[in-house]
Amino acid sequence: MTLQSFQDRRAAGQRLAGLVRHYRELPALLVLGLPRGGVPVAFEVAQALHAPLDVLLVRKLGYPGHPELAMGAIATGDILVLNQEIVRHGGIDQPPRDAVLRREQKELHRRELIYRGQAAPLALAGATVLLVDDGLATGATMEAAIRAVRSQGPAHLGVAVPVSSAEAAARATALVDEFTALVVSDNLGSVGQFYDDFSQTSDREVCMLLAQANDKR
Repeated sequence: MTLQSFQDRRAAGQRLAGLVRHYRELPALLVLGLPRGGVPVAFEVAQALHAPLDVLLVRKLGYPGHPELAMGAIATGDILVLNQEIVRHGGIDQPPRDAVLRREQKELHRRELIYRGQAAPLALAGATVLLVDDGLATGATMEAAIRAVRSQGPAHLGVAVPVSSAEAAARATALVDEFTALVVSDNLGSVGQFYDDFSQTSDREVCMLLAQANDKR
């Protein structure tokens, strides 16, 4: 397949919005971005769909000593998803696994305070929810997000990303009502290879985009 690239996350979000335009016809639409990198993508999607934007806090659980490898993820609402194959074959002892979990729970709570403060998250029960990220590699983080949203009883749950590995796309498709991606790759090296600019999204940018989206509501 020819490598398709995006200028940056917001450009990817503008292109992704064209594939999910039909969501505008669905009732009580809410767009949720996965911080931090998913928020610029979700902002553009929410603007195009004229929908409210919020964040769904999720943290990857990195394998002890190899943080780039996801052994699972946690999400708001005490959601924990473990990749049992990695945990089992890696022989991870309980203490280092618990240390990773505690560290990421602390970071998740820190980000909730920064991004939302004392404001309550958007109510998801009975809503049409579209989860957006900048890309899926293993899909563990998105799976935790999906489970967190499902626990609140949405009427319709979709996932939309600019790029996904074939494995992650299959996992997400089995868990949601609709999965959308601009690119699905059988040999995904990394999500970043599909972006000209994949620099880290800052907390400040996330807060700015959320404030801008809320000002227009």
